[in-house]
Amino acid sequence: MTLLSPSITPVILSGGSGSRLWPMSRAGYPKQFLSLADDDSMLQATVKRVRGDLFSAPLLVCNEEHRFIVAEQLRHIGCTAKDIILEPVGRNTAPAVAVAALRLAEENPDALMLVMPSDHVIQDEAAFTQAVNRAAQAAKDGALVTFGITPNAPETGYGYIKYAEPWQGHHGVHSVAQFVEKPEQATAQTYLEDGHYLWNSGIFLFTAKAYLDELEGSNPNMVKAAKHALAGSEKDLTFCRLDMEAFAASPSDSIDYAVMEKTTHAAVVPVEMGWSDLGAWSALWDIQPKDEYGNATQGDVLLHETRNSYVHADHKLVTVAGLENVIVIATDDAVLVANRNNAQDVKQLVEQLKAQGRNEHSLHTTVHRPWGCYQGIDLGERYQVKRITVQPGEKLSLQIHYHRAEHWIVVSGTARVTIGEKATLLRENESTYIPMGETHRLENPGKVPLHLIEVQSGSYLGEDDIVRFEDGYGRSPQ
Repeated sequence: MTLLSPSITPVILSGGSGSRLWPMSRAGYPKQFLSLADDDSMLQATVKRVRGDLFSAPLLVCNEEHRFIVAEQLRHIGCTAKDIILEPVGRNTAPAVAVAALRLAEENPDALMLVMPSDHVIQDEAAFTQAVNRAAQAAKDGALVTFGITPNAPETGYGYIKYAEPWQGHHGVHSVAQFVEKPEQATAQTYLEDGHYLWNSGIFLFTAKAYLDELEGSNPNMVKAAKHALAGSEKDLTFCRLDMEAFAASPSDSIDYAVMEKTTHAAVVPVEMGWSDLGAWSALWDIQPKDEYGNATQGDVLLHETRNSYVHADHKLVTVAGLENVIVIATDDAVLVANRNNAQDVKQLVEQLKAQGRNEHSLHTTVHRPWGCYQGIDLGERYQVKRITVQPGEKLSLQIHYHRAEHWIVVSGTARVTIGEKATLLRENESTYIPMGETHRLENPGKVPLHLIEVQSGSYLGEDDIVRFEDGYGRSPQ
């Protein structure tokens, strides 16, 4: 099949929270940043999927709080993004794609854009590329194309697309007869038997102009808000920071509702490509290799008389005996045990955690920062212990704490520590003390990661007890 010109710009949406994959996925570090299906994170796998002659550099739209995680994961796989656009607030997919379309239309209104979530699994990438190529030819002729997954079961967790005759003579592309909401089991079975229904993948391909024209007709206020948000945007390091007030004024809606279900130019490409949106732990069980008893495991796991189960051990040994059809997920601060048939109910547990004011719904014990990460080890009355990792060449802001003092002990690597006007190099097993109210900075001047133990002591140990005087990552003083 002939490759197309101009190339297609992947627009990768990375704003989800993935609450159904708790406790691994949390608001502060959701599923797209996790390595669940293979060694790459789901975001990295998505970016790698759209490399090659058919595609140009990707444009990403992400939550402002995740910007450094996105940038670091792209750096690890050697990807330079066309742009990383920061959403100041969540407004669903339609406004995010409107901003991306406006950004691409600045250079070429007829730019082809492949809109993809960052957290899907696609096992047959050759089939994916072939489907994209077919869709692109139709999109050049004015179609707004979605990708429909050929169903293999009466799935009730997906929306469906009913397809009709071929779209304007394009091979492998069909007109959309109807979009259907998530059905009941009996209805899903009739769709499977009918043979003209597809799962809605949530992946789209169209030109920037076609999308904006349709959205202008159905929701002009959304287009107006997107234009103002982009016009008022600011460059922040390698990021495009949208104007907060303008973007917040946009109506919130999905691409499906705002555009695809209203347009008369909707088309669908049926495809079998080993797709899953990993919407629950049961979906991960579906795609993972299994033992002779139907069990899929990851990590340090021992099983006895256990069948058709998924067990994930993140840090410690997990043992399961005498159970069937269960999900067991163990992290260093939480354990989930559920019937595999109730995998979707995990979201309700997350809502309970939120209602109780607990932070396990949003934060892991390991918190990622642009310079590295820290892990909470122990917390007590007037003290806290953390393990801090600083990547080579990175440094924390020059800062001060008013309510705590800190002790730093280097475990491995080399630290340059500035306290007041004095800078000192510390190596393995060496330590220092930072008095309360003293300006200080930590740097890693070496070529390997710096690991140290931090012991905080004081009357208040919250992360907001910090005033930054200098910062290389564009963060405001706190």
